Amino acid sequence: MLISESFFLYYCTIIINNLTKQKMKKIILLFTLFAGVNVANAQIDKIFKHSDEIVEGKVIRLDEYTIVFKYDGEDAENTIGKYAVQKIIYGKTKRQEDITEKLVINGEDDWEKVVILEDKGYIAGLKKVGEVRGKTGLINFQTGNTGDKKAQKKLKMDAAKQGCPFVLMTSDKTTVGANSNAIGGSQAIKTGVGYKY
Repeated sequence: MLISESFFLYYCTIIINNLTKQKMKKIILLFTLFAGVNVANAQIDKIFKHSDEIVEGKVIRLDEYTIVFKYDGEDAENTIGKYAVQKIIYGKTKRQEDITEKLVINGEDDWEKVVILEDKGYIAGLKKVGEVRGKTGLINFQTGNTGDKKAQKKLKMDAAKQGCPFVLMTSDKTTVGANSNAIGGSQAIKTGVGYKY
C-alpha cells in the first residue's frame, strides 16, 4: 500500500505540474495577444474632423490644403481637405498636430468669415448645402474692380445666411461696356456652392 500511495502522489504532482504549465502557457499567450493588439492600436493615427467624426487610419502626407491617408486595414489612399479637420493625433508618438480652427457662422452678419475656395480638392470632407450667388445690379456706376468686390460680398452674405463657412466658386463673370447694359456700366456675377462641416 505504501508504494501505491507514493506512486499516486508522484502521479498527482506530475499532473498538477502539467496543468500549471498549460495554464501558464495560456496566460502568456493571452498576455502576448493583448499586448500585440494594444501595440497595433497604438500605431493608428486619429484624424479629428470639425463635425466630431474621428477617422482612424495612417496619415501618408500633409499637402498644402489636403491630407492623404489610408483607412486602417485598407491599401487605397484617401484625401480629406484640411478645412474639414481640427487636429491629428499620431499613433506612434501620440503627438498632436492642430490643422484648422472651426469657423462658426451664426448668420448673415458673419459674412466676412466665409472662405471662398477655388479647387474641388479643398472641399473633401465637407457637406454640400446648396447654391449661392452674388451679383451687382444691371444698372450701376461701378468700376470693374468695385463691382467684383460687391458681388463677392453678396456671395459671402448669401453663404452666411445659409450657415456655410465655405463656398466653392463655380462661376465668376464680369461684363463691361455695351455687353452689360445700354449705359455702358459693368455687371459682376459670381456663383458657387455652399459647404459646411
